[in-house]
Amino acid sequence: MPRKSPRSRRRNEPKAQLPKRRRSRGTPRVARAKTRRAASPGARHAPKGARAPARARTARPASAQRRLPASGRGRWKPPEPERVAAILGLLAQLYPDATTALRHENALQLLIATILSAQCTDERVNLVTPALFARYPDARALAEADRGELEEMIRSTGFYRNKAKSIQACCSEIVARHGGEVPRTLEALTELHGVGRKTANVVLGNAFDVPGLVVDTHVGRVSRRLALTREVDPVKVEFALMEVVPRERWSIFSHWLILHGRRVCIARKPRCSTCPLLPHCPRVGVVVSQ
Repeated sequence: MPRKSPRSRRRNEPKAQLPKRRRSRGTPRVARAKTRRAASPGARHAPKGARAPARARTARPASAQRRLPASGRGRWKPPEPERVAAILGLLAQLYPDATTALRHENALQLLIATILSAQCTDERVNLVTPALFARYPDARALAEADRGELEEMIRSTGFYRNKAKSIQACCSEIVARHGGEVPRTLEALTELHGVGRKTANVVLGNAFDVPGLVVDTHVGRVSRRLALTREVDPVKVEFALMEVVPRERWSIFSHWLILHGRRVCIARKPRCSTCPLLPHCPRVGVVVSQ
């Protein structure tokens, strides 16, 4: 019988095992929950379908409680006509010559300039449009323009590829549907490619003298701070302001709020200490001012 090597003998020998010791581990979640329920006297599961008893709430310190603005407590109420009339009167005194900052000579130029003003300042647009309108004087010329050349001319306004595509599609529809003339109704304007309610109201109010409420970031912010509306969506803000502001002042009211939002009621730290509207402004949402 052949002898086994020491290595093979060690392989067949039973391994020495230490006495089993219970490994420490955290108490399972279910066990912890049962322990807490058992510790609380009289606590047990509510019957299925029944409402659990209300838990006793500890009083929170005043510093930890959420503070809402004065006009945000309770149910929101529409603004009083007297307060709205006072605000309109003050805005008319502050900005008697308010108008659009986009330079234009006709409705088509204003439409194109408004499309270019998306995510761009009016000053930058005014630097680009003179050469653009001199190169492409009408809708047909813009629709048939070379895409690369058009993009290069409006590059500095940002998002130039999407804007060039929108401008050419919009002008193509103006030529095909309206004989090269910009339509004069909100419904027809909003059917054009790249034209929303804001752009349509800009054209209607400034090119055709048709009342329209333009809601941009400034109009939405200032109208909420003045508690004229509590809506956030631009379309909802527009319809809410229609019920508050007289129709004949829709266009000029938008210009007033845009100028006031740029100069006084700025986004981060509004200049409330020097604002003439302060006696009539609840300052909804204002945390820090100057």
